[in-house]
Amino acid sequence: MGKVTGFLEIDRQTQKYQPASDRIRHFREFTLPMSDAEVGKQAARCMDCGIPYCHGPTGCPVHNQIPDWNDLVYSGDWETAARNLHSTNNFPEFTGRICPAPCEEACTLNLEDAPVAIKTVEQAIADKAYALGLIRSQPAKQQTGKTVAVIGSGPAGLAAAQQLGRAGHAVHVYERESRPGGLLRYGIPDFKMEKHWIDRRVEQMEGEGVTFFCGVNVGVDKTVEELRASYDAVLFCGGSERPRDSGIPHNGLSGVYDAMPYLVQQNRRVGSEPVESVGWPCEEIWAGGKHVVVVGGGDTASDCVGTAFRQGAVKVTQLDIRPQPPKTENKLEVWPYWATKMRTSSSQAEGAIREFQIATLEFVGEDGVLTGVKCAQVDEARKPIAGTEFVIKADLAFIAIGFAGPSETGFMSDVGEALRTNTDRRGNVSIAADDLGYLTSVDKLYVAGDSRRGQSLVVWAIREGRQAARAIDLDLMGATTLPR
Repeated sequence: MGKVTGFLEIDRQTQKYQPASDRIRHFREFTLPMSDAEVGKQAARCMDCGIPYCHGPTGCPVHNQIPDWNDLVYSGDWETAARNLHSTNNFPEFTGRICPAPCEEACTLNLEDAPVAIKTVEQAIADKAYALGLIRSQPAKQQTGKTVAVIGSGPAGLAAAQQLGRAGHAVHVYERESRPGGLLRYGIPDFKMEKHWIDRRVEQMEGEGVTFFCGVNVGVDKTVEELRASYDAVLFCGGSERPRDSGIPHNGLSGVYDAMPYLVQQNRRVGSEPVESVGWPCEEIWAGGKHVVVVGGGDTASDCVGTAFRQGAVKVTQLDIRPQPPKTENKLEVWPYWATKMRTSSSQAEGAIREFQIATLEFVGEDGVLTGVKCAQVDEARKPIAGTEFVIKADLAFIAIGFAGPSETGFMSDVGEALRTNTDRRGNVSIAADDLGYLTSVDKLYVAGDSRRGQSLVVWAIREGRQAARAIDLDLMGATTLPR
């Protein structure tokens, strides 16, 4: 640790935001970077807590060595800090921006409700590494002669491809959309993470020998059997894309959409691409001048809120069937696990009206067009309470209640029957109870990421990709130096 009494002397501080009135006028990132000195002070708050839960499986799935690089940042050794951080995490500039930071929930100082600003320090290290020119291609010194196809270029696919490329394998990444990145590019709004970060990593990986084939929908344009015949291993990292069935009647009304097509369209606009998407076909959606209702309380719902405000929505209401959580949790009961407590995202803070313990009963409309959302209060069992029904005016409604599993088209429809014994009730490709098994019952075919473990966090996807790469390298070569 750096400053022994830092956690006693220094208050927690995180990045500030542009005012909401300014940031809703654009789709760029709006965090205001802290100075190196300020970041160093926050790193100095890291204490010698004996068992650092922050980088165990409870806090950080990729096992970032958080106390180590906090100490290095406090000492001003940014280069070694960046090297340490990249030893466990291929893309810290991604996680430093969009990971919800379970590491901070697991921080010992969180028992005082003031954890170390780990996410802020992580992003600062990653950005400093770029500023210092430390992010360079690291091609393998020797090629193995083995070939691997990676299907999907989200965080799991990118992490696996980079690890396998650095191990000396010839890696080809197949992406359905027109540019690499998966939902990092097309699902995460630019105001949370601008896409030049993905472009820079793709450029680095191409310098390491990884080849990207975009606009190739495996299972449609190219069969899985063709890939298995051409490569020594095939890794599927298609993600969890199928929306959960809300069961809310809407009678085919125009104006009711799942969340993801809406987010994908706006990301394509910002990226100067046509709004039409191979994976998310939908008529053009625009919230400008409209009353918007978002059903759901998670990150995807929040992203819809922020996007709607930037498009000029008149009013945005977010509905959550869960009761309003407490302002703070009982630390002794919950720590070091992720706690249920009142959290307000930057998008919600831009003016959203949040309704808790509200069930969405029905979408109502006239002449086939949405005019409102019929709701009711719910009891503790989440059952509607008779007599509490009301209607919220709505011109546009988004259903953002999560994802049920991989898309049933493309890859899964092509290979589905062969994987029938490997799929769980949600359609995820379930393989092993541990984090070391990634080979399916189909020869040469591996799977990792959300399509294996279900909808999860970006940091879990990176871990899955890294570990799948290790499993493939071990199977192909009989030994591996890739980390777990």
